[in-house]
Amino acid sequence: MSTEAKPVPAHKNFDKSSYDYKEFLPTWPKYNYDPHVELDVKDKGFLADPEMKALLGAATKRDDMTPTIGTTLEGIDIRQLSDEQKNELALLTAQRGVVVFHKQEARIYDMVKLAEYYGPLHIHSTTGIPEDPALKGVHIVWNDGTKPHDWINFDRGIAGWHSDQTYEINTPGLTSLKVITAPETGGDTLWASGYAVYSSFSPQFQKYLETLSALHSSDVQKKQALDRGVHIRRPQTDCIHPVVRVHPVTGLKSLFVNSGYTRRIVGIPKAESDAVLAFLFSMVSASNEYQVRVRWGKDTICFWDNRCCWHTATYDFYPMKRHGLRATPVGERPMSVEQYEAKFGKKAKDWYKEKMRALGEPVDDQPPKEVSKIAGAD
Repeated sequence: MSTEAKPVPAHKNFDKSSYDYKEFLPTWPKYNYDPHVELDVKDKGFLADPEMKALLGAATKRDDMTPTIGTTLEGIDIRQLSDEQKNELALLTAQRGVVVFHKQEARIYDMVKLAEYYGPLHIHSTTGIPEDPALKGVHIVWNDGTKPHDWINFDRGIAGWHSDQTYEINTPGLTSLKVITAPETGGDTLWASGYAVYSSFSPQFQKYLETLSALHSSDVQKKQALDRGVHIRRPQTDCIHPVVRVHPVTGLKSLFVNSGYTRRIVGIPKAESDAVLAFLFSMVSASNEYQVRVRWGKDTICFWDNRCCWHTATYDFYPMKRHGLRATPVGERPMSVEQYEAKFGKKAKDWYKEKMRALGEPVDDQPPKEVSKIAGAD
C-alpha cells in the first residue's frame, strides 16, 4: 500500500505557505482499502443514565435551539468528558439530533480519540485527507475562497440534504465536526430531524413506507472523483437499507433516504419510486419547523447522529475560506421496524406520539383502519 500523498492543488490566489492550518489541507494518497464487511457495533447510548445527570449537571447552561432538534451545552470541555458523560452525550444526541459546543480548544486528534470511543472510524474512499497517516479517518471540508460557487453546474438535489455515506453497510453514527477556519459570516450548516419528518406523515403512508427498502450508492461520488483524476481507494459501494430505520437507543422511527445517495426504492415500478422519493426529498427541505441552523464560530464543535437527521451546507461565503475537520464513527447496520421489533421484543415508537404522551395528551396507538372499513364497504 503506497503512502504517497499529493498536496492539494493550490489555486494561484491561495498562498498555502502562509495558511495557519496547512497540515490539515486535503491530500489524496494512493491507498487501497479492502471492501467493507458488516461490523457489530454496540451503541454507547445504551450505557447512559436516562436523566443524563453527569453531562447535563456539568453544563453551565442548556439551550434547546428548537422544540424538535438541536441543543447547545455551555461550560463543558469535550476533552475532559468521562466515560459516563460520553455515554450520555450519545444518548442526548440520539434524542436531540444535534448537540453544539462553543469555545472548544480540542484539536482533531482529540476529536478522533473521542470518536473512536463510539465505534470504528469511517474511512472515506475519495475525499481528501490530512497528510498525517494517523488522521486517515478524518474527512476534510475545504473551500479556499478563491473561486465563486459554480451555480451553473451545482446540483442542489445531489449536494443538498443528506446523511453521510448511507451507501455503506454500517452507516455513520455519532459524528463530530469542527470548522477551524470559519467565514466571518455565512457557511452555516442546517440539520433536519428524520424522526419528525417521518412522524408528520399519515399513518397509512407510514405503514406503506415501513414495508420498503431503497438502494443507496456511491456511484455519483466516485464518478466525480474520477473526473477530477482522484484515485479511488475502495471500490464503489452499493447497499440496500430500509426506508424507515429505527434508532436502537431511542426506539424511534426515522425516515432514512436522501437525495445524495438514495437511487431508487427496490421492488416497485420506477415511476412509483421516483414519485415517492421526490415527495420524501421535498418534505425534508420544506419542513422548516423540524430544522435547526447553526452558525459556526471560532472553536465551535457540533455533534450529530447521522442515523436520525440530515444536514446541508450553505454556499454563501465567497470570497472567504471555510475549512472543517470531521470525525465519523460508524453505527449499526440500519434496522427496519420489523427487524428492530424482532430483536428487542418491543414496539418501535413514533416521535410525535411520544411527544404528545410526554405532554399528557391523548394518543391513539391503534394502527390505521382498513380503507374498506372506513368506506363502509362489504
